[in-house]
Amino acid sequence: MSHLTGTTVAFLVTDGFEDSELTSPWEAVTSHGAQARLVSPAGDSVTGKNGHTQSVDVDSSVANAADFDALVLPGGVVNADHLRMDAASCGFARDFFEQHKPVGVICHGAWTLIEANVVEGRTLTSYPSLQTDLRNAGAHWVDEEVVVDQGLVSSRTPDDLPAFNDKLVEEIGEGTHAGQTA
Repeated sequence: MSHLTGTTVAFLVTDGFEDSELTSPWEAVTSHGAQARLVSPAGDSVTGKNGHTQSVDVDSSVANAADFDALVLPGGVVNADHLRMDAASCGFARDFFEQHKPVGVICHGAWTLIEANVVEGRTLTSYPSLQTDLRNAGAHWVDEEVVVDQGLVSSRTPDDLPAFNDKLVEEIGEGTHAGQTA
């Protein structure tokens, strides 16, 4: 039995996500005993930019952060751009911060957090093209493989997935963080 047994992790995506940024963290958390659930505004299934297709478990319009222990926001330009324009998805992400729960975000996924208004005063990384967006939203952007700030785990690209996955599993295992706030 692993240290994440009994936890449920939401993965919030829509079509156009970066395939490995969904599949690799999914495998990391489930291999440690967590249950993973796909949340999306897209309908019955989503397709990544490289063709990975996966069934949606919960529509973002009815998803409740209270039903989950952590959130993961994979990247992909199209995915992140569409999610940040979906009020239900942004509200769902914000609720994890209000409930002090761990959140993992990689690549362009940080756009959703900017729109959810939860990055001010936080230190994180992302795909380099988002650094101005994050700074304008009040975040402290750094160019590092993985950054952990009070339960918020961030990374830049698929190349960072091994480090991202390790820290994501660690933060989920630690549970809520008082400094993880909206």
